[in-house]
Amino acid sequence: MNIEEIVQNPLMSWGGLLMGIMTLVQVAPIEISPWSWLAKKIGRAINGEVLKKLGEVERRLDKHIVDDDRRTADSSRTRILHFNNELLRDLPHTKEEFIEVLTEIDAYEKYCREDPDYPNNRAVFAIKNIQETYKRRLDKHDFL
Repeated sequence: MNIEEIVQNPLMSWGGLLMGIMTLVQVAPIEISPWSWLAKKIGRAINGEVLKKLGEVERRLDKHIVDDDRRTADSSRTRILHFNNELLRDLPHTKEEFIEVLTEIDAYEKYCREDPDYPNNRAVFAIKNIQETYKRRLDKHDFL
């Protein structure tokens, strides 16, 4: 096919003209990129099912992360309450044990601030008692 046949065939000349314009627009320093748009559409058409399954996997993974964070917070709260119970029964503790539980309290309170739906009212008084007991023991220098 020579140039004269291409110019005389209206379908070929319109198709060639459209491809030329799309290429110029793609290369021009404007934000319009028809080739990229077309490639995305084709890619999504081909990979639609994979993208859908990937979305489902992401949702499940997000739920597992939330569940794991909640379990961690529950464990922290349990250790805090247990330590407070030992204080209430007058069991002695070392300064290092207090520092460990205070670190646990910091992480627990941070989680509670980040997740306002998490029920925190169970440990508020235990935390306050641990902190006050630590301060008293620190003032008196009477750790185990």
